[in-house]
Amino acid sequence: MISATRSGAFYALTAYILWSVAPIYFKVMGDVAAAELLSHRIIWSFLLTLGLIFLFRKRDALMTALRSSRTRWNLLASTILIGFNWGLFIWAVQSNYMLSASLGYYINPLMNILLGMIFFRDRLDRVRTIAALLCVAAVAFELIQFGRLPWVALLLATSFALYGLVRKKIGVDSFTGMALETGLLLPVAAGYLLLTTSPTSNLIENTWSINLLLFAAGPVTMVPLMCFAAAANRISLTALGFFQYIAPSGMFLLAVFVYDETLSPGKLVTFGLIWTALLLLTLDSLRTLGRNQSAKRALKASNAATSPK
Repeated sequence: MISATRSGAFYALTAYILWSVAPIYFKVMGDVAAAELLSHRIIWSFLLTLGLIFLFRKRDALMTALRSSRTRWNLLASTILIGFNWGLFIWAVQSNYMLSASLGYYINPLMNILLGMIFFRDRLDRVRTIAALLCVAAVAFELIQFGRLPWVALLLATSFALYGLVRKKIGVDSFTGMALETGLLLPVAAGYLLLTTSPTSNLIENTWSINLLLFAAGPVTMVPLMCFAAAANRISLTALGFFQYIAPSGMFLLAVFVYDETLSPGKLVTFGLIWTALLLLTLDSLRTLGRNQSAKRALKASNAATSPK
């Protein structure tokens, strides 16, 4: 059990660190249009995922998902959402909106709370109410301070939260879902590459180094996803949630200290409000986790005391 927990934590840490540095790849590929890079991300992710499905003998799960009309319709929705999210993220990084992308993934847990209220009738306790109000205050401050909504952050947070909601309803494993989603997007991606006049769209005319970098869009997508799936099989979702702030934190540091995006005092206030909300949620989760563990120990001790000798 301890070994599984340690390996799960290692996989989770690896996944979120890789997601935090992924913007470096999209910056390196800044001369390639976001739509073209998205197309390569879709194509190579599909081929890699399909290979993994055959390698790990998950063909039955793939066929079962394809036979269900409900799953197919839900997959169509998740495909649209993840395609939009990927495309917007690439564009944001290449257009020097990495701080906004970071803010979006900080907001994502708060967006999940909102969706839980709407679709699962979850009730907000005091801590989650305060956290939600802080998020609203951050968005309102951004609107008042800059005269516009943080639309990049809100769209990234909303699309990814909705994607998670739809995937939860589908109930398929990560590899099966990713194979079907990228498979649905494959004709669009291939069609774009055939029609575009971009100088890097023709792989035959590219140098081997350019093609290698384009192919890397697949591993950049799939390797952290594989690590995340491995972590989810070994540790609880609550424990996994404590790692989720690594990715937006890495993006934040890259944006400010590597790519020189401006962190104005107003923008820092927005982040400060969101960070405060997330700190409250984290402390509340730790307190709940501690109470649950104490209850389990007490129950175990009670059972040991009442069991026959």
